[in-house]
Amino acid sequence: MFIYIKHISFLLQEPALGIKFLQLAPGEYLFASIKVAIYTGFLLSSPFTIYQIMIFILPGLTKKEASFLIPILFSSIILFFLGILFSYKVLAPAALQFLIHYGSDIVEPIWSFEQYFNFILLLLFSTGLCFQIPIIQIILGIFNIISSTTMLTYWRYIIFISTIIGAILTPSTDPITQIFMSSAIFMLYMSGAIFLKILNK
Repeated sequence: MFIYIKHISFLLQEPALGIKFLQLAPGEYLFASIKVAIYTGFLLSSPFTIYQIMIFILPGLTKKEASFLIPILFSSIILFFLGILFSYKVLAPAALQFLIHYGSDIVEPIWSFEQYFNFILLLLFSTGLCFQIPIIQIILGIFNIISSTTMLTYWRYIIFISTIIGAILTPSTDPITQIFMSSAIFMLYMSGAIFLKILNK
């Protein structure tokens, strides 16, 4: 990934189009590039790593356990990458446009290269993790820990909790990004509960 770091950097800068980035300390771009390369390598190799783990543990599982675990695992991977895509296409542009235009008539938006990448990487990965909520719900429902009826009953509390989680996980303090994040968390929760309802769990 370090070989293609220039292309990856341009791709991550795309949501902040028009912003001028500065290197505020010696080696800032180098250290930020290494960090981005490590995260990108980890992200792109994760499906292969999970596949290797599955090959290792499958012989020790029963057919029933394998038929349950494999779809859950693949769904988890797909949802994680959907979360990253949602963050890159929706959350990041909304947050950055708000931050760029707020006070632009007073201060010129010139950002630290490393600080920006810390912001964008945290947003991408935290959203990817939030998209695991339906998977957790399905596991809890299949093992009869919590039923779909109980999940749907507490939807009012989930709105409150999702607002808090959205505020914590959003790197910026702007309300637009928090609303998008909180709405996504609530919709994911409801989709997991509805899916369990279809399964009669």
